[in-house]
Amino acid sequence: MEYFIEQIAGITKAGHSIKTNGIIKYLVTDSRRISFPESSLFIALVTARRDAHVFIPELYERGVRNFLVHKAYDTSSYSDANFIFTDDTLAALQQIAAYHRQQFHYPVIGITGSNGKTVVKEWLYQLLAPSYHIIRSPRSYNSQTGVPLSVWQMNESDNLAIFEAGISMPGEMENLQKIIQPSIGILTNLGAAHNENFLNDAEKLNEKLKLFAHTDILICNAGNALVDEALKNFKGQLFRWSYEPGAEIYVHDIIHNNGSTSFCVQTKEKAFSVTIPFTDSASLWNACTCIAVMLYMNTDAETITSRMLHLAPV
Repeated sequence: MEYFIEQIAGITKAGHSIKTNGIIKYLVTDSRRISFPESSLFIALVTARRDAHVFIPELYERGVRNFLVHKAYDTSSYSDANFIFTDDTLAALQQIAAYHRQQFHYPVIGITGSNGKTVVKEWLYQLLAPSYHIIRSPRSYNSQTGVPLSVWQMNESDNLAIFEAGISMPGEMENLQKIIQPSIGILTNLGAAHNENFLNDAEKLNEKLKLFAHTDILICNAGNALVDEALKNFKGQLFRWSYEPGAEIYVHDIIHNNGSTSFCVQTKEKAFSVTIPFTDSASLWNACTCIAVMLYMNTDAETITSRMLHLAPV
């Protein structure tokens, strides 16, 4: 999907100087990763370590003609380039991605948690790709910059999106929620990552749960008292799995074999056996989360059993 530079300026509601009829196909924040300069918009991000405005002269020489910059940047040396001016280039990038997300109405899965986000995302891609045309976060693009760059990849040929969202401090998840706008939520395992930036585990969990503020359904494990307490006020549907009876999906009779793990998956309607080619507890947890997603998406038991057997390491 592509936009005219004038459209991008309108989305951000920012000041601009348009000299040419630019068509934007690519959003770029890394000056080393520009392959199609004529159709790229370079976003000059400013961080504690680097001000990307310093790369603009070089990029201009390489053929880039569309830039999103701080409003104080001097553009007098670039007679035929287009500039969008803003107070905060990161916020503008996120605003562009949020607008782009709103153009699509197929299911979007949003994943967060302390551990397992990337593995669950990649395994879901492996498991669901035969049935869907999927766009997903590349690698671990789950940050304030990575999420908008991931969502920008959505296009009309897809019919399912899977994005992960990671945070390191309070106040970050609300931004990512506006960009991803997940219709299906996944909460993976909780751990100690980034504990130093939160008052306690409850604060960190509640911050992560902001990703699901408008989500239709949340898929998670039912065995964590902290999570169970936090989800009492969740307004959507809960679809949970557990190693104990009582959840929507009951996982039991776990047997560790030589290089694999077999177990029984039981719902209110059916029971079936699954084998995964892993023996560690984290892989079992992530596999159960993926099974819950597949069951929610009406994947039949035979297909689940067959595809889980061939999971590849991430």
